Amino acid sequence: MKAFITLLYRQIKRFMRAKSRVIGAFVNPLLWLVFFGLGWSKVFNFPMAKQIFGGSDYLSFLAPGIVSMAIFSSSFISGISVLWDKEFGFLKEILVAPCSRKEAIMGRIVGDSLTSVLQGAIILLMTFTIAHSLKISGIPYVILLGFILAGSFVSVGVILALKMTSMEGFQMIMSFLMLPLLFLSGAFYPIDTMPAWMQALSRINPLTYAVDGSRYFLLGTSKFAITTDIGILLLLTFLFAGVAVYMFERTTID
Repeated sequence: MKAFITLLYRQIKRFMRAKSRVIGAFVNPLLWLVFFGLGWSKVFNFPMAKQIFGGSDYLSFLAPGIVSMAIFSSSFISGISVLWDKEFGFLKEILVAPCSRKEAIMGRIVGDSLTSVLQGAIILLMTFTIAHSLKISGIPYVILLGFILAGSFVSVGVILALKMTSMEGFQMIMSFLMLPLLFLSGAFYPIDTMPAWMQALSRINPLTYAVDGSRYFLLGTSKFAITTDIGILLLLTFLFAGVAVYMFERTTID
């Protein structure tokens, strides 16, 4: 367990020391919530709109999606640190160290997941200042759901980073995937309003189930059963983490 704890601690400490990353992690989702949310809330300020958004005002509908977006974005981007470690030789030191590779990569995944959830939790608390229909009782459940989501996409980031050799390539793939995943998740508008082909894609998007589950705990409304949301997220997290561990155990660096 020493390798697990060491890598977990390293990822948390590394995040806290990167002040620009900490600030950026909070500013981006807040900009979406304030400018996108407040702007569109006036457009949807009529009785019929509440039926579209499950009986909630648009800001309250958007808030769980913004929290999930913050966790998702931070988790996915964390894969860049693997490339940095490749570049500066730290990854090679881990690979040759007399410790379990499985413990090392799991410590890294859990550490990055915790930092992502911390960001999401702070954004979640901030949303209560402008979205007044949210349930305070749902906070711990959303944080737990966010940790599962973070574990899933941190693992995906690690998988991609282990296969990549350049920052530019990783960033290109990341930018190519992030926006479609966000817009197909139902974070900004209900899935039922999408065209049929987009609805089909949204059902294979892990972020969809995190957004839906967060809405269930914060608003009491959801498209899928909460057991479906949690079950699919857990399944995908274990799957992606398993793939990340498998690949890391067989990684070699010249």
